[in-house]
Amino acid sequence: MTTTTLAALVPLLPFLGAAAGLLLGRTAPGLVRPLAVLPPLASLVLAALVAARQGGGQAITAHAELTPTGSVPIELALYIDGFAALVAILVAFVAACVQIYSTGYLRDDPRYPSYAALVSLFTSAMLLVVYSGDLIVLLVGWEVMGICSYFLVGHYWETPEARAASLKSFLVTKLGDVPFLIGLFALATDAGSFRITRVLGAVAAGNLHHPTVIALLLLAGVAGKSAQFPLHTWLPDAMAGPTPVSALIHAATMVAAGVYFVARLLPVFEASQAAMVVLAVMAAVTMTGSGLAALAQDDIKRVLAYSTIGQLGYMTGALAVGDRGAAVFHLLSHGAFKALLFLAAGVIIHAAGTNSLAAMSRMHGLRDRVPDAYWTMTVALLALAAIPPFSGFFSKESVLGAAEHVVDGHPEHAPFAAGWIVLVAGLLTALLTAAYATRLWLLAFRGRGAEAPDHGRQPLTMTVVLWVLAVPSLAFGGLAYRALPGWFDGRDLTPTLLTSVLGTGLAVVGGLLTYGAWQRTTQLAARVPLGAVAAHPEEDAGLVEAEAIATHAPAYGDIAYAPDPADPARLLLGPLRRHAAAGFHLDAVYAALFVRPVQAGASLVRFLDREVVETYVGGAAALPRLLGAAVRRAQTGNVQTYVSALLAGTVVLAVAVVLVATGA
Repeated sequence: MTTTTLAALVPLLPFLGAAAGLLLGRTAPGLVRPLAVLPPLASLVLAALVAARQGGGQAITAHAELTPTGSVPIELALYIDGFAALVAILVAFVAACVQIYSTGYLRDDPRYPSYAALVSLFTSAMLLVVYSGDLIVLLVGWEVMGICSYFLVGHYWETPEARAASLKSFLVTKLGDVPFLIGLFALATDAGSFRITRVLGAVAAGNLHHPTVIALLLLAGVAGKSAQFPLHTWLPDAMAGPTPVSALIHAATMVAAGVYFVARLLPVFEASQAAMVVLAVMAAVTMTGSGLAALAQDDIKRVLAYSTIGQLGYMTGALAVGDRGAAVFHLLSHGAFKALLFLAAGVIIHAAGTNSLAAMSRMHGLRDRVPDAYWTMTVALLALAAIPPFSGFFSKESVLGAAEHVVDGHPEHAPFAAGWIVLVAGLLTALLTAAYATRLWLLAFRGRGAEAPDHGRQPLTMTVVLWVLAVPSLAFGGLAYRALPGWFDGRDLTPTLLTSVLGTGLAVVGGLLTYGAWQRTTQLAARVPLGAVAAHPEEDAGLVEAEAIATHAPAYGDIAYAPDPADPARLLLGPLRRHAAAGFHLDAVYAALFVRPVQAGASLVRFLDREVVETYVGGAAALPRLLGAAVRRAQTGNVQTYVSALLAGTVVLAVAVVLVATGA
């Protein structure tokens, strides 16, 4: 079988699995789980074969004209280089893990067949994006992922949070997709083709006439899809969906698509220095802002969501300094440990028996109850915090090393300013990342919150997946940084001494500061009986400073299970904590600047339509209706009435004539 045929089957098999799952979900429920698990496993095997044949060498290309357009043709094309080959393995690997995990996590869910089919369709769409050699075909996969995310985030549609989150994720990403589509057409117009190889050739030949405009339009779509500032607000709310969906979206699909798109078309962005600086600023604001927000969240999945936003900021930062090898290296590394983090969080939530107990301040005794989640999440958090020798250290240091390379005077295609912006923001984010990772570990596994009911051991399919993902989270970085340059652009991914010392040192400082703050708040909170809080919601211990709780604890009357007051974020962030927990009120800003004016305009239009337009339309109809009613009353059908009216009219006319004559 040819490599092209194998590559075509990689996205096709999950698509066929999704179609079969939707068709047979009700009539043959016993086939649902095999149809969910086997296609992504088969795609994983085929993607590995394709990668082995590609071998990091010459890109595999194939194309056939899909439809004649009369101008710029649309082609069904493949373009598989080293980046595409490895990212496809990541997508298929994480999707297979999520599908296997979901058989246990959603074993009692009545809508599991549609869920599994949508996950397969989601996987197929991302694989289409990865392998596509034509921008329009890529756009098809891009948009299919958007609609899949809408349905999957809203899986628990009975809850208002899920309905609102699914709608928000769809609308915010579509807000970025509109300029993205315009940018694609502008790019194809300049290049004369939608095929990626021809676009890159046109850029190399200097035939791109509007690089800045095109790059900025494309960045709008990337910001929406990859949850970068200012279109990142949908991702934390999307945690209302099932936890395995969160793992898939955050680790290998959807949000990875934007970063991968920029990596594939990086020369287009490098053609504009302004666009590269904008990309660097976007990455810096995203990294630091999400780090502060993650440090203030209470819901474990929202912490991980903001963590994903920040790690994607690292990837876009690497692209801003012109190193797509470092960006994709971190994409691959992040995919493994972020999938592990979410799936381990799912085990914790599953142990509590409900999705509503994801609040870390309400967790207690989980280390002994879910040991598999405890050990594997510890590995993933160390990788997230970039502690050597875990995988996150090597991939994150490759990003910082790329920024340092630009700062040292080797800018190549990247502006000097972009190097400084990414380097400073990356080092600051290293401290914040370690801080919120340490806080998550302390509150989740050593917290003093109320102990939730024990719902027994977790299904084997869930715990096995955790240990499978723990292997690349621990070992991938150390093995890959030497081998990957041959698959990418040949740039060295070895950590540099300066950024390694600075990054690791700041991570250790962040962890120690958080641990010290946790000990301090624990001592203060020890004066409060475990789980004691006022019965009134406004006195919720989770919203009061530890000192205030300790002071007012004796006065509490009704005792109820409460959140753990020993939250180090109170000391670390101080008055900034409330604003960071609300995402710095960016949703409120958007509501004031965009939502309310649009709603006010819609109300004005409705008023004008009902009170003005309908009044005129109603008035125009009322006059003929009144005249018709008057005429209808005169048509009685009585001859005597008609003769009497005729005589009366004759008399009136005669009197009028006499009066006129007399006056004359």
